[in-house]
Amino acid sequence: MQKALLRSMLEPTDQLKQMELAGDYTSRLALREELKMYPFGTVWDYFCEQQGVPVREQWLQEVKQYEESVLKHRAI
Repeated sequence: MQKALLRSMLEPTDQLKQMELAGDYTSRLALREELKMYPFGTVWDYFCEQQGVPVREQWLQEVKQYEESVLKHRAI
């Protein structure tokens, strides 16, 4: 949920809405494409570091370690 909220706060929603209402679909499309390059990932990585949780793909390694050390030994 926090990731979705962060993404929505960084997106220029009002500007996109104005472009759509004005019928300026070319500008809206161009801006949507540019948004893909915005530093959302960098901001999210910083947030994760501040919270003391793994960044990027590192979280997956921690899940695999947990599966190996805890879940593997549980009775099914």
